[in-house]
Amino acid sequence: MTTILIVEDEQQIARVLQLELSFEGYETIVTHTGTDGLLAFHDQPVDLILLDVMLPGMNGLDVLKRIRKHNETIPIILLTAKSEIQDKVNGLDYGANDYVTKPFEFEELLARIRVALRFTTKAAPKQEQALEFEDITLNEQTREVWRAGHLVELTVREFDLLAHFMKHPRLVQSREQILNAVWSYDYFGDTNVVDVYIRYLRQKLDQPFQLPSLLYTVRGVGYVLKEAAHEA
Repeated sequence: MTTILIVEDEQQIARVLQLELSFEGYETIVTHTGTDGLLAFHDQPVDLILLDVMLPGMNGLDVLKRIRKHNETIPIILLTAKSEIQDKVNGLDYGANDYVTKPFEFEELLARIRVALRFTTKAAPKQEQALEFEDITLNEQTREVWRAGHLVELTVREFDLLAHFMKHPRLVQSREQILNAVWSYDYFGDTNVVDVYIRYLRQKLDQPFQLPSLLYTVRGVGYVLKEAAHEA
């Protein structure tokens, strides 16, 4: 089912959008600030984003720019006020697919959503991009991960972290390097978040199958993906 992320600070508008889109058969995720919208985008898979421009804290255009650094293809439709002409121009320049002016007719919004999704589907590359290391296979196109023939369910952030390691095998990286590469936006927090997600990956990749971990801790430095150690 298609999932739409709604980033709208006016809760009444957000609730109406959620109800109407759910009625049309879409899954929805609702956030009310730019920061929460960005976190939701990174933490769970979505197919399209409805993004209000005027948001508290981090505004919609900043959110748009940060998402485009990470993902160039996900369709993003801006929700703008009638007077925000420059914001509309800037939004399209920054990579928005379309915009809808408030107040808008829901049928028009639906039509724009269908067009954006249809265009993205047609433009999607057909080739599959698979990364392999030891008994782990990661497919960037389907976003599937397999360990020793077992399908592993990962969140968006867990997938991106594993993909980063698989693109840089045997390279020891500090927490700061990992944070900068995977959490590509300005993350307001400490590097302990890396430790947390490494633990999540180990729990999902190793423990269920009683397999040795391929993600090693390098004390005083960070982490590395390398071949499992075999006892003599």
